Amino acid sequence: MKTLSDGFSIGVLAEAARVNVETIRFYQRKGLLPEPERPRGSIRRYADDDLARVCFIKSAQRLGFSLDEVSELLKLEDGAHCDEARDLAEHKLQAVRAKLADLRSIETALSQLVARCGATRGAVTCPLIASLQGNT
Repeated sequence: MKTLSDGFSIGVLAEAARVNVETIRFYQRKGLLPEPERPRGSIRRYADDDLARVCFIKSAQRLGFSLDEVSELLKLEDGAHCDEARDLAEHKLQAVRAKLADLRSIETALSQLVARCGATRGAVTCPLIASLQGNT
């Protein structure tokens, strides 16, 4: 992860975190990232901690955590709440497994419909369309 020591603008923060400026602003509006003070006549300056926080948020999102769940994880980031963090992760894992089961079911159904489409010849109703219309 890139670090910048003397404070940096929102544009530099976004570039270092590989997000766009609007993502930074969105995280601030959601309360996930504090908005630094704006010194009189100057621009807001962000610190390495802000960069680490944005990277944490993006990492959690890649694991499937919603922003609300990320907010909960951020409250636990001091490391003293490992049990609570594990509980959140276990809940997420259960949701992912359920989603995978649903996707496998969808895959099976679509695979069968595609096979039926390939097997029909002539002036027959398309099995896929008929299935979606509730005719089969």
